[in-house]
Amino acid sequence: MDNQEIIDQLTKVCICKGVSRQTIKKAISEGADTVEKVWSKTNTGNGSCKGKRCGEKIQQILDQWNKGQ
Repeated sequence: MDNQEIIDQLTKVCICKGVSRQTIKKAISEGADTVEKVWSKTNTGNGSCKGKRCGEKIQQILDQWNKGQ
């Protein structure tokens, strides 16, 4: 495991549900190509903030992912 993988595993994107950046990236790699699809696949976006904290972060990860593809 490289340093970025460790950081992704430890970095929480969805604080309400405790979902890591690694989990978000996995969902994207498996075809979740919108914030709503990531929410559905990872059980994010339905915590106490209803996606207000993680929605923008997930969109940023999607944008970075799409630039790298």
